Amino acid sequence: MSTRNKPARATTVVHGIHGHHATTLDLVPPIHLTSTFVFKNADHGAGCFAGTDEGYIYTRLGNPTLDLLGEKIASIEGAEAGLTAASGMAAVAAVAMTFCRPGDNFVACNSLYGGTFAMFNRHMRDFGVEPRLLSPADCRDGERLFAATDAKTRFLFIETPANPTLDVFDIALWARAAKKRGVPLVVDNTFPTPWLSRPLELGADIVLHSGTKYLSGHGDIIGGMLAGSKELMTRIKKDYLNNFGPTMSPFTAWLFLRGIKTLAVRMEKHCDNAEKIAAFLEKHPKVSKIWYPGLASHPDHAIAKKQMARFGAMIAFEVKGGVDAGKKLMDNVQLCTLAVSLGDCETLIQHPASMTHASYPREERLKAGITDGLIRLSVGIEDADDIIADLDETMRLL
Repeated sequence: MSTRNKPARATTVVHGIHGHHATTLDLVPPIHLTSTFVFKNADHGAGCFAGTDEGYIYTRLGNPTLDLLGEKIASIEGAEAGLTAASGMAAVAAVAMTFCRPGDNFVACNSLYGGTFAMFNRHMRDFGVEPRLLSPADCRDGERLFAATDAKTRFLFIETPANPTLDVFDIALWARAAKKRGVPLVVDNTFPTPWLSRPLELGADIVLHSGTKYLSGHGDIIGGMLAGSKELMTRIKKDYLNNFGPTMSPFTAWLFLRGIKTLAVRMEKHCDNAEKIAAFLEKHPKVSKIWYPGLASHPDHAIAKKQMARFGAMIAFEVKGGVDAGKKLMDNVQLCTLAVSLGDCETLIQHPASMTHASYPREERLKAGITDGLIRLSVGIEDADDIIADLDETMRLL
C-alpha cells in the first residue's frame, strides 16, 4: 500500500497496513490451515524454539493468518501489536490470568456482559483474586475510582458503552486512575468498535473485542482480539495464550479479515438506523424508558459525544407493562429476531435479565442498573423504516 500519505481510517479498515501480499500478490490473503510447520533443518527448529531464528512452529504458538488478523486489529486500533483468541471471553481471561496472581485484585465497573461478570465475580475468586466491582456512580468519580485501588491492584477494566445498560464511562478519567496506580487500563471496545471509539488515544493500554459481534458482522463466527503495546501483547501471548491454548482457527481468522473490510460502511448504516429508531422509541407512548447515548436525554450524552465518533447501534428500553409486556413484544416481532449476541446485519432483540445477564444474582444485577424489564436491541442494517414498523405494530398489541 502506498505510503505517500497516511491513509484515511476507512482505507486502513480495507487494506490494513501491508496491502496485498508482496510475493504472491494475492488480492485476498491465503488461509494457512496447518497445525504444524516444517523446519529447514534441526538447527533452524532449535532456533525457532529458542526465539533466535524466524519461523513458525505450531499454530497454537503462531500462524501467518492469525498474525495477519492481529496486525489488522492493531492497525485499526492504532496499536503497536494485536492478538487473537478463540472467543471474546478467552480474550478477557487472557488479560485477567496474565496480570493477576492469588492475593491480587482488579477494579471494574459492575455493569458488564454477563459472561465477563461471571468470570470476574465467581471464577477469579476461585483463583484467589479479588474483583472490586464498582457501581456506575463510583465509576464516574475519579476520587472514588482511585480509592478502590491499592498496591495489589493489577489492572482496571471497563466496557463503554456498557452491556446492556449503555452507561458511557470517561476513558480518560479511568486512564488517569490507572496511570496513577501504575497498572494497565483495559477497555472492552466491542460495542463501539474502532470505527467509533479509539480508547488507546484516550489513555487506555489494552483494547479488547468480542470480534464475534461487529468485527465479524455476520453472526457466523466466534473470536476475540486484543490490541496494545508490543510489550503487553508479548506478555499476554507468552504468559497465557501460548500455554492455555485458546487458539482461534485460521479459517475463522480469514473470515474476520473478510468481515472487517466492510466495518466502516456497516457501522455507518448501523448508526444511521439506531439514531432513527432511538428517536422513534423515545416518543412512543408504550415506551417507559430508553437508554441510547445519542439522545440528549441520556445522562452520559456529553461524554459519549466527546469520546465517540457516533453513538453506536445498541439500544436498551423498557415498555409499559413490565416484564410481561416485554415478553409479548419479543414473542411477536416479525422482522426483529429474538436472539442473543449483537452486531449482526440482522436486528436482534433479547431480554438481558433472563438471557445474557442471567449469571447475575438479581440484587447485583439491579445494582448494575440491569432492570427486570430492560430489553436490549441490536439494530441491524435493514431499512430503518421496516424495523420501526415492526416494533410499532407489535407494541400496538401491548
